[in-house]
Amino acid sequence: MLTLERLKRIKLATTPLGQMFVANLILRFDYRLPRRTKIELAGTENLPGHPVIFAMNHTDRYNYWPFQYRLYRAGHGFTAAWVKGKYYENPVIGAFMDSCNNIPLPSRGYVIATEFRAALGRVPTNAEYRLLRDIVDRQRSLDDPLPADTSADLRTFLGAGDFLGRFDRLFGAMMDEVMRLCRSALEDKGVHLLVFPQGTRSKRLTRGHTGMAQVAQHLGATIVPVGCNGSDRVYPGNSPLAHGGHIIYRMGPPLTPDGPELAPHRVPASARPFSLEATAAHGLAYQAITDIVMDRINDLLDPEYQRQEGVEAEATSVSRFIE
Repeated sequence: MLTLERLKRIKLATTPLGQMFVANLILRFDYRLPRRTKIELAGTENLPGHPVIFAMNHTDRYNYWPFQYRLYRAGHGFTAAWVKGKYYENPVIGAFMDSCNNIPLPSRGYVIATEFRAALGRVPTNAEYRLLRDIVDRQRSLDDPLPADTSADLRTFLGAGDFLGRFDRLFGAMMDEVMRLCRSALEDKGVHLLVFPQGTRSKRLTRGHTGMAQVAQHLGATIVPVGCNGSDRVYPGNSPLAHGGHIIYRMGPPLTPDGPELAPHRVPASARPFSLEATAAHGLAYQAITDIVMDRINDLLDPEYQRQEGVEAEATSVSRFIE
């Protein structure tokens, strides 16, 4: 389970052993088998020569592996990828994730679900989660009367002290640790951040979340948009073994915080990323930056991966966070 204490124990590496292991002992041979996989990096001339935030579409479970592999083999360094907190439910998988320089993101949904489970021994139902999420997002007040069909478990959970204050303090502390790791990657270890702004997998590009923009503005980091094309055919299911094919990653021109596209939306570095205060004060700027990045990613995609009206990410359920 991903806890605050677990996050504090994560240390990044300049040369991540897990990435080296996967690249040299698995992918190097897997991509050369009869079902050969061709991987192209286009637009490497756009790399500015220092660590950046790569913002990429997320077509399948493994589409970051070929990118990391080719980036490393071409001499462009290593990455620290954002991954979901649920992968740390299994301590063995969590240790492997650590060795690969991954940075787990405990979303608000993950923290709600795991705190509920810790208190009551089960995960919340979708209805229970929705009510808790509305409270956390300030869409509902704790003083509002609960629906008549509210479970006894949920009433107990909400009645156990200052729920909202406890949640805000825990989530804020966890995201401060995430920011520590992001800063360590870019400034101390000299590795890139790899982020999927969509937050979930989809063949076609969907709307982006603003976390990437918040981190980039706070750290003054450069964003390089990346369009991933063809990985879903190489990795059509849950197997980490490639089926063979052609993947092309197109990297667009870098977007700097004070460059012509993002400067009109500059957020003070003093704004605390992922906080309700920063979202309230600068939410429109964060969304504008995110939309610009998603537009650039869309321009780097083949038609079958580009945005399509009416295609959005699947609705959120509790299982997304912990299963």
